[in-house]
Amino acid sequence: MANKVEVKELLDAGVHFGHLTRRWNPNMAPYIYMERNGIHIINLYKSAAKMQEAGEALAKIAASGRKILFVATKKQAKEIVAEQAEKANMPYITERWPGGMLTNFVTIRKAVKKMASIDRMKKDGTFNTLSKKERLQVDRLRAKLEKNLGSISEMSRLPGALFVVDITREHIAIKEAQKLNIPIFAMVDTNSDPREVEYVIPSNDDASKSINKVVSYAADAIVEGLSERKASKDTKKAEKEEKEVKEEKAAKEPKAKVAKTEDVEVPSKDAEDKKAMKEAQEEVKLENKQETLDKAKSSNEEE
Repeated sequence: MANKVEVKELLDAGVHFGHLTRRWNPNMAPYIYMERNGIHIINLYKSAAKMQEAGEALAKIAASGRKILFVATKKQAKEIVAEQAEKANMPYITERWPGGMLTNFVTIRKAVKKMASIDRMKKDGTFNTLSKKERLQVDRLRAKLEKNLGSISEMSRLPGALFVVDITREHIAIKEAQKLNIPIFAMVDTNSDPREVEYVIPSNDDASKSINKVVSYAADAIVEGLSERKASKDTKKAEKEEKEVKEEKAAKEPKAKVAKTEDVEVPSKDAEDKKAMKEAQEEVKLENKQETLDKAKSSNEEE
């Protein structure tokens, strides 16, 4: 379960500051607390509740083994998002959004593979056989690909969700995710339309302190989900090993014992002894009876 969000911490980080009242989006009205000095103030109690809800959902997605793609190309968010995404071991985009990143994912994967093939060329010595001009061109291409796509090189399939800072700026990413029905988590300021995303976190998406507070909370929730996934895998592995040990032990047990477990009656030694004793007693009785009859017959003859 995601950690509880403290409203005081959000207040200290400046999460409550919105945009100028003249730049607001009317659809954000439910999340606005008041207006002060021409600036809208966001209701932090609603922000805290939405963060909690988003954190639990992110943890579930991470626990299922799917990736969450972080998107933030604005200057004040780049470093924060890159750091937190790396901490959570998730892909991120902090440079220009590559058009068709999601809707044309196959082409993007080809570009990533091209980067990997250049690395192989450098390892096996093929790169050194090129002319100086060709080597320079290849290096420039590699640097460009690394800058734009290096952070998603490990993302082999479409992400399970998007986490976006400033949906107005990242509108192309939002549209692509909507086409593919990929759930969107986002920091939504008072100038944006919250209807564009499934998990709205009403917050200041311009101040670095505010961005750091919300993104770090999301990253911690993802890390928690990954820990649950690892613990679940370890438990299953232990159960499997225990089952294998039991099966191996059962295979080595004597056949008589195995037969007993299958509800087949096996005569015991005590039962055999009792049966023999009973037969011996019957024989003694018959002998005594015969002896008595013989005595009676002989006495009759004498008379």
